[in-house]
Amino acid sequence: MKTSFESDYNNGAHPLVLQHLVETNNTQSQSYGFDEWSEAARQKIRTACQCPDADIFFLVGGTQANATVIDGMLQTYQGVIAVQTAHINVHESGAVEASGHKVITLPSHGGKMDGKELEAYLKGFYADPTYEHMVIPGMVYITFPTELGSIYSAKEIEEILHVCRRYELKFFIDGARLGYGLASSECDFDLAWLAGHCDVFYIGGTKVGALCGEAVVFPAGNAPQHFMNIVKRHGALLAKSRLAGVQFDALFTDDLYFHIARHAIEKATALRDIFLRAGIPLRDSPTNQQFVELTNTQKDYLMDRILFETWEPIDADHMLCRFVTSWATTDEHLSALSKALKDIPS
Repeated sequence: MKTSFESDYNNGAHPLVLQHLVETNNTQSQSYGFDEWSEAARQKIRTACQCPDADIFFLVGGTQANATVIDGMLQTYQGVIAVQTAHINVHESGAVEASGHKVITLPSHGGKMDGKELEAYLKGFYADPTYEHMVIPGMVYITFPTELGSIYSAKEIEEILHVCRRYELKFFIDGARLGYGLASSECDFDLAWLAGHCDVFYIGGTKVGALCGEAVVFPAGNAPQHFMNIVKRHGALLAKSRLAGVQFDALFTDDLYFHIARHAIEKATALRDIFLRAGIPLRDSPTNQQFVELTNTQKDYLMDRILFETWEPIDADHMLCRFVTSWATTDEHLSALSKALKDIPS
């Protein structure tokens, strides 16, 4: 098989996660989130977030986490504000809107939302005397890091949070790749700071070393009433909850979650250098996602040798392509890429 940089979930689980699953396999447990490993993982996450009262739920995947949290926290007549490139707007098959909540889009700036534009939109919305006939904004959604690999600063998040507080909006941070954002050299805050600057966020496991699973965190113990029922209604509840609990118990033991993230970023930096040495331009990203500008001829040539994802056309002759690293990326994978680039057409 070709060396693959398609995604950060194209391998199985990190060996220590898999080992914990095997070690606990013959121990009987309760289900639906009441198993001992889920509770141990919750305590470790509360400690890492410095949120002793946090409500934490383990859901099966990112789309389910987004759709369930948004549906659970909004009234039936409310929508969620996100940028045009947001995952919930582009790559989730209308899952949020299927539950009756419109995704209200603002311009994307390298994947990020601008706090001033958010406030301008809300001022304009409430200045319209007919706003009661419209979908009422009830939440702001951002991803960290963004779909384009960019990183919000603490100041940018604070600006968005302040707008949310002024307009009584919930603030939700999608952390499908949270580890990679926090481990980035450009990030100027930590997990505990993030937990204190939103109403809800989730810690992605699927893309950061787990087989599957996301940990939804309500930092202030502010989960909606009967949230477990809402999770089940969305098909996001694991009967065999130990599958997620055991994995997050491993990920939050001995800093494994962040060790995985740091390793992936280290390999992404090396991957970036390989492309730059070959004279191939990249978009700026300090995370494990690298966005490479290839001519169509280069893309076709490289696709015969390496697996990666085409992201979007730049123009008639160029394609933006994404290369992603993970816990499983090795020096041998990077060497295969370097070899493939030696004779790439100019």
